[in-house]
Amino acid sequence: MANITMKAKDAISAKLAECYVTIGTRRYNFMQAINLEASFEKTKTDIPILGKTGKGNKATGWSGSGSATFHYNTNIFRQMMLDYKNTGQDTYFEIQVSNEDPTSDAGRQTIVFIDCNIDGGILAKFDAGGEYLEEDMDFTFEDFKMPESFNELTGM
Repeated sequence: MANITMKAKDAISAKLAECYVTIGTRRYNFMQAINLEASFEKTKTDIPILGKTGKGNKATGWSGSGSATFHYNTNIFRQMMLDYKNTGQDTYFEIQVSNEDPTSDAGRQTIVFIDCNIDGGILAKFDAGGEYLEEDMDFTFEDFKMPESFNELTGM
């Protein structure tokens, strides 16, 4: 049997992505984004089992969280914080991330994160010795969907 390996061209470029943020009826091209990572974590419960010295594990739920770094040149998230401070009304939004490298046979993947909510954020900053300003944001999400999936690579 031949040893089949992935082709280097099928690695997805880290820079070739799209990110959109939808708040209410406004959809923003989140071109300020430098990076974003969202994670899914299962909640598990230890299950004691008669006749075994170890416990089993049963999934009982999940949670979603993420973080992003972006250029400090937009007020959309600061406005959310200001609105919450002034009214007590929290803002939920969607984030859509697509990865597609035209060189790769993997194709395109799109994930939409639903009911995102920021944990907090930067209100103001400066750096007299810096080159440019960026900010970090942590968020949670309550649901997600995957309308586009990567292709299965030859040899998998």
